[in-house]
Amino acid sequence: MLSTFLADFRIIFDRDPAARNWLEVLFCYPGLQALLFHRFCHWLHDIGIPFIPRLISQFSRFLTGIEIHPGATIGKGVFIDHGMGVVIGETAIVGDYCLIYQGVTLGGTGKECGKRHPTLGENVVVGGGAKVLGNIQIGNNVRIGAGSVVLRDVPSDCTVVGVPGRIVYRSGVRVNPLEHGSLPDSEATVIRALLDRIETLEQQVEALMNNQSSKPSLSESQIDFLEACASATQSCSLRDKTIQQFLDGSGI
Repeated sequence: MLSTFLADFRIIFDRDPAARNWLEVLFCYPGLQALLFHRFCHWLHDIGIPFIPRLISQFSRFLTGIEIHPGATIGKGVFIDHGMGVVIGETAIVGDYCLIYQGVTLGGTGKECGKRHPTLGENVVVGGGAKVLGNIQIGNNVRIGAGSVVLRDVPSDCTVVGVPGRIVYRSGVRVNPLEHGSLPDSEATVIRALLDRIETLEQQVEALMNNQSSKPSLSESQIDFLEACASATQSCSLRDKTIQQFLDGSGI
């Protein structure tokens, strides 16, 4: 028990540059306080004491804003950063040295009995507001982006982003677990691909218009259609300044 507490305590200094001294960490970090309450509640739960573990866990929730069911299994060196709004369900398992940010839910998807909450491997990072739902397995060294909703198993050494969560492999590249800005944006990649495709089609329409004089076989209706497309292309060009400013501003 003491070694687990020391691991929980020391990991805060490793992962939070705002942690300056032991007194501040002990009294001003709700994540550490919630884990202290939980480990005692979990011990009471394991030896079969009714009601008291749930009562203490609710008191801990009132003090810290973090709700951890006494039945949840949490490894050593886990850091719940900020912590407000974190919910960890009864049958959830959190591996050693995981990093969990505010607003995270490790929850179930229905009223089934038995194992119904996720299992996190070691060194998993769960970004703020992410939801990991159901009896699924999250491998070691997985990074889940902020706001993601994960509903399926995730292999080790992967990054998951989006709603629903999509796996993005980062082969051979180790990224600092605190660098959320390094997360790939799969939605932006798809949007960019669509924009490139539209620009290609616009160029093809323009080429057809330029060559229509050498294509006497085109009917009047076909020529009218090409002229309409060219007109729409000029008014809705993806190179339009307003659209480009929007794309640049949104980070796409």
